[in-house]
Amino acid sequence: MVNKIFDLTGKVALITGGNSGIGLGMADAVAAAGAQVAIWGTNPDKNKSASEELRKYGPKITAQIVDVSDSQAVDKAFARVLEEHGRVDACFANAGIGSGGKRFIELEDADWQRIMRVNLDGAFYTLRAAARHMVQRYEKGDIGGRLIATSSLGAVMGMPRGQAYAGTKGALISIMQALAVELGRYKITANSILPGHIETPMTEKRYATDQKFINYVMPRLPIRRWGKGSDFGGIAVYLMSEASQYHTGTQFLIDGGFLLA
Repeated sequence: MVNKIFDLTGKVALITGGNSGIGLGMADAVAAAGAQVAIWGTNPDKNKSASEELRKYGPKITAQIVDVSDSQAVDKAFARVLEEHGRVDACFANAGIGSGGKRFIELEDADWQRIMRVNLDGAFYTLRAAARHMVQRYEKGDIGGRLIATSSLGAVMGMPRGQAYAGTKGALISIMQALAVELGRYKITANSILPGHIETPMTEKRYATDQKFINYVMPRLPIRRWGKGSDFGGIAVYLMSEASQYHTGTQFLIDGGFLLA
């Protein structure tokens, strides 16, 4: 019974930013649980490497170069996923970029707009395409769907020099809550994941070399290590599985206890 409820055989996951870091950790776990995976990323080498790594599990794996900030590109890429996989059961809107660490008063319009385009517009375009597909499936008697957005610890605590980034991640929480209410009647759940200090290609340099930052943060981490992409595998499988069919509108904080310390 325990194994069956988390068995993802026959299901399909779309994971944006799925070729490294948190996205790859999610992709690895759901593929190991039996799901087919469609990866969207912007780096062809990382797409290829991730695909080769995931194929060891057996289910079909595909990867596309997709700029999620482009509405037409997202719709076109989503249509291709349906052509190749037949359906999407879970959509992980995970692609995102950092803020660059500029002081708020030094942020240029272009800095703000760049982050909004990828982190917020990109998530909107992706989730909209997935929701349309899932509602259409429901109307044909094929019920159920999972929408998951990667938010951030920065959405719920002060993040100096990260206002634009935190703003997009806070907005995602509100969007997912609204989707949970609106789409629940279609048996579609919507939840957010809030990573803490996770070592990814976007953060690894700072986490390895910024000694002032390390000395400030590490003592406040009860688990005493940076998070890893693989730390998000379990929650990805849970949210995609039948075990979570009545769990919606929630924020899952995965930060090693940092917010509590």
